[in-house]
Amino acid sequence: MAPRNRRADNGCCSLLFLRYVLFVFNVLFWATGLAFLIMGIWTIVNKHRYVSLLGNNTYPATTFLFLAIGTIIIFVGILGCLGTVKDNRCCLVSYAFLLLVIFLLEAVAGVLAYMYEGAIREELTRNLNHTIINNYNFYNSITDAVNDMQKEFKCCGAGSYKDWHYSRWLKMDTATENVVPDSCCISPMLRCGKSDSPSNIYWKGCSPRLEESVKKHLILIGGIGLGLCCVQIFGIIFACCLARKIKESKEGY
Repeated sequence: MAPRNRRADNGCCSLLFLRYVLFVFNVLFWATGLAFLIMGIWTIVNKHRYVSLLGNNTYPATTFLFLAIGTIIIFVGILGCLGTVKDNRCCLVSYAFLLLVIFLLEAVAGVLAYMYEGAIREELTRNLNHTIINNYNFYNSITDAVNDMQKEFKCCGAGSYKDWHYSRWLKMDTATENVVPDSCCISPMLRCGKSDSPSNIYWKGCSPRLEESVKKHLILIGGIGLGLCCVQIFGIIFACCLARKIKESKEGY
């Protein structure tokens, strides 16, 4: 009986082979977790200053979902290694189940990113002009975001610099001599927004440029989410095979 067990434990379906494969998979798995964490952190640091201008929670929700996925992957990878080393079927089955959950979360993150990428133009057209006209200089986060946007993208207003002529900021701040914020200026400095001459300020609006920037980032997020979710399928297969092999080994098959 023992020799037959040894022969059965040779080849590509042996316990040893499956252990090695699962260890290699876990290294790749942790790498994907690191990729999700890096993408989430980079998005928060570099892109979230414009969230207040979008008027929708889909973009930040996708980012925080990436952070959650990355963190979960780190801990699930540890569970997979533990189950592999200890030949623990319970750990391996739990590992396979959690891989399925991560697969679904990654797919959701990718789909959300692609769906929002398709709706970003309509949302920006609807919300950015309203935000600039009604909220600039009344909410610090929005004021800072608008100023950063105009400086970074070298633009002024949502559709054009003329949007500022209708802003609540200009109507209520009778002391200001500006016709546009200083952040619209080609060379920003205090009170440089007194003139809307094309030699002094940017005339083009910010909506198309912000849309292009957010779209590129959403396409990247969607590609990572949907691309890396395929990795979990292999992990589920390997974990289930190893759990089955451990069961057969213990039952003497």
